Amino acid sequence: MKKKILFVVPYPIGKAPSQRFRFEQYFDLLARESIDFEVFSFFDLRTWDILYKPDATLAKVFGTVKGLFLRFLLLFKVPSYHYVYIHREATPIGPPWFEWVVAKVLGKKIIYDFDDAIWIPNTSENNKIAAGIKWHEKVASICKWSYKVSCGNSFLQAYAKQFNDSAFVNPTTIDTVGHHNMVKDQNTPEIVIGWTGTHSTMKYLLPLLPILEQLEKNYSFTFLVISNKEPEFQLESLHFIPWQKETEILDLLRFNVGVMPLVDDPWAKGKCAFKALQYMALGIPAVVSPVGMNVEVVDHGINGFICDTPDQWHSALKKLMDDISIRANLGKEARKKIERTYSVAANRLVFLGLFK
Repeated sequence: MKKKILFVVPYPIGKAPSQRFRFEQYFDLLARESIDFEVFSFFDLRTWDILYKPDATLAKVFGTVKGLFLRFLLLFKVPSYHYVYIHREATPIGPPWFEWVVAKVLGKKIIYDFDDAIWIPNTSENNKIAAGIKWHEKVASICKWSYKVSCGNSFLQAYAKQFNDSAFVNPTTIDTVGHHNMVKDQNTPEIVIGWTGTHSTMKYLLPLLPILEQLEKNYSFTFLVISNKEPEFQLESLHFIPWQKETEILDLLRFNVGVMPLVDDPWAKGKCAFKALQYMALGIPAVVSPVGMNVEVVDHGINGFICDTPDQWHSALKKLMDDISIRANLGKEARKKIERTYSVAANRLVFLGLFK
């Protein structure tokens, strides 16, 4: 009998990085393994398009109510599946009623997947209305009820292990064949230091700004930010381009160096080094903070640099701007590390093992 998997996810297919790089890029693998699956998102495309905009409150409420109603109807389909793969949460607000029914009433095996410390409140200006009804404590309950818990890194696994012994590290991975399949040519007329991410993580760039201002006094370079929202800070070297899925790889290939600064707090420790993974997969050396999974992905001086103090950041960026051979050699080793450890091909058996 063929295995059947129901993917219960927050966002429409192809829209959110956490979904694209944690399970959507394995859909072809599931098909090759003759595993049937269906995907049901909570938010529809119309709601997704306005979800992180500051206005359109009524439309967001309507989209949320619609999602809750469709989740209730989805319960009637659950009995026909062998596994129910839930990414982050079945519903973005309220208690975990959907997960409870699936596990306790319908007796189905939940594969619970998350790649952030989602049990910790992380309120922003755009989600402050919903923050009060997010019900962060439900993460522990869903872990308890799950057949297996798929965690993006060891920090998240340690949390899940408090409630479920079957918690495994399933890292965020990169498709180095079908998507991140080009390598940066470091012989370029200008130097570009780059960062990519959403508006919610742009705050981590703030400690880096004085260092970039210092470098601007002696170097001509571009600091390129790729995001869904324009930065509010100012730099002489700053250039912004909106993130677009269609040009994602070519835009990233503008970088000579990729940066991923973080603040050492519990939320940041839950991060899965996704920015560094993307840079390195394209042969771009990464300069990162020694927080969370960054220290597992980046090998200092071999495929990038791990920097803690402002002096270390300044020295690493200066070294990379000064020497094309260092950039090229670190980038080559970075690509090898991703192919060997954090690629879809390298992780395929771990992902398939969730459904055994």
